[in-house]
Amino acid sequence: MRAYHLFFAVISFICAYNVRAQSYKFDFGSGKAIEGYTKITPASKYDQQAGYGFLPGSLIHAIQTKKGNGLSKDLLTSAQPFFFSVRLPEGNYSVKILLGDADGTSATTVRAENRRLFLPHIATKKGELVSKTFTVHIRDSIIRDDEKNITGKVKLKPREVNYFHWDDKLTLEFNDSAIKVCAVEITAAKKTTTIFLAGNSTVVDQDKEPWAAWGQMFPSFFEPGNICIANYAESGETLKAFKAEKRLEKLISMGKPGDYLFIEFAHNDQKPGGSHLDPFTTYKSTLKEWITEAICHEMIPVLVTSMHRRNFDAQGHIINTLSDYPEAMRQLAKEEKITLIDLNAMSKILYEAWGPERSLKAFVHFPANSFPGQDSALKDNTHFTTYGAYELARCVLRAIQQANMPITKYIKKDIPVFNPAKPDPWERWYWPLSPLTISVKPDGN
Repeated sequence: MRAYHLFFAVISFICAYNVRAQSYKFDFGSGKAIEGYTKITPASKYDQQAGYGFLPGSLIHAIQTKKGNGLSKDLLTSAQPFFFSVRLPEGNYSVKILLGDADGTSATTVRAENRRLFLPHIATKKGELVSKTFTVHIRDSIIRDDEKNITGKVKLKPREVNYFHWDDKLTLEFNDSAIKVCAVEITAAKKTTTIFLAGNSTVVDQDKEPWAAWGQMFPSFFEPGNICIANYAESGETLKAFKAEKRLEKLISMGKPGDYLFIEFAHNDQKPGGSHLDPFTTYKSTLKEWITEAICHEMIPVLVTSMHRRNFDAQGHIINTLSDYPEAMRQLAKEEKITLIDLNAMSKILYEAWGPERSLKAFVHFPANSFPGQDSALKDNTHFTTYGAYELARCVLRAIQQANMPITKYIKKDIPVFNPAKPDPWERWYWPLSPLTISVKPDGN
C-alpha cells in the first residue's frame, strides 16, 4: 500500500510539473497576487531556480490604481525598455498580455527573443485595458528525436552564444513611451501551424539596433493561435553551411506534418569558397535536397528568391548583383511544382519606387555617433533598418496572398494590402529603439 501511495505521489508530482511547465500566470504589480497568479514586483529579478524574472538593468516601478480591480488593480511601468524572462521547454507558446492603466493612458510595444516584433505600439485611452495575444516559438540548440533523446547539437557561432533565442527561456521586451503591464499569461500552443524560416542575414532576427531583417517583422502579421513564425536564419549562412552546422536537422526535428519551410539563400552561396554553389547545377540540386527532406517529413517547402542589394545605375534602376541564382530558384519551383515567393522581383519594384535617396532610409546608413560606440559612419547596402525590413516582410506577405496559400486566411484582418510600387512612407514608421546596439555589421554581404 505504501508503495502504491509513493508511486501515486511521484506521478502526481510529474503531472504537476508538466502542467506548470506548460502554463504560467503572472500578476504584475506590488499588491496582493490574484488567485492562481504569481506576483511579479519591481524586485523580481530573474532567478534560475524560480525560472522567471526581470533581466539586469531593468528599472521598473509599481503603480497602485484607484479605479482598477482584479488584475488591473496594480501594474508595472518604466521610462525605459525592460526585459522579462521565463524558463520554458522548447516549443510554441501563446502569450496573453494585459496592457493599460485604469487611471491613465499607456503605449506599449512588445517584442520577444531577438527583437521579434509581435505587438507594435498598443496605445490605450485613459482607463482603458486591452488584452493582446501572440504565439511565439522557443528553442534551444540541442537536437532531440521523437522520444526526446539527445541526438546532436547545433554548431553556434560565437556571436550567437548570448542570443536570447538559443537559450532555455522566453524573453519579452517591453518598450515604448508609456509602458503599462498588468499581467502576462503563457500557455503551450501545440496545435499551431509553424512557418519555419531558413536563410541568412537578410532573414534572421537581428539581435541589436540598428540592424533588422524581414523574418523578425513577419510574426506581427498573423493571427495568434493559428500561425507561429520560427526563424532559424542566421547571418553569413549558405545552404551548405546551414546543413553542416545541423541547423536544418534541428529545424526538421521541431517540425510536424503541415508545417511550412520557407527557404531563402543566395547572397553568400554565390561567393567563392567551400560553400560556393553554382546557380543552375549545385545550387538547384542542393535546394532540391532540402525540398525532398521537407516533404519526407510532411512539411510544405516554399522557395523565396533573395532580395536585391541596394545598387542603382545612373537612371535609377536596380543592378542585379545576384547573378542567375533567383532565376535558378524560379525554374526549380516550376519543376518541383512548389510555391515560389519572388521577393527578388518585388524588391526591385520596391527599391526603384524609393529611388537612390529615399532607399537610404531602408538600409543601414547612419552618420557617426548615431548609436552608442559607433565611431564611424555606417554604409551598408545589403542589410536593413527596421523600416526596410518591415517593408520587405510586407512584400513576402503580399506574395502569400497572391499565391492564395492556405495560410492566407490567418493573416490579421487589419493588415492593409501592400503594393511594393507604393511603399509606406518612412516618415510614418514608428519603432522605439531596443536598448541593445552594435556598430559591427552582420556576417555576410
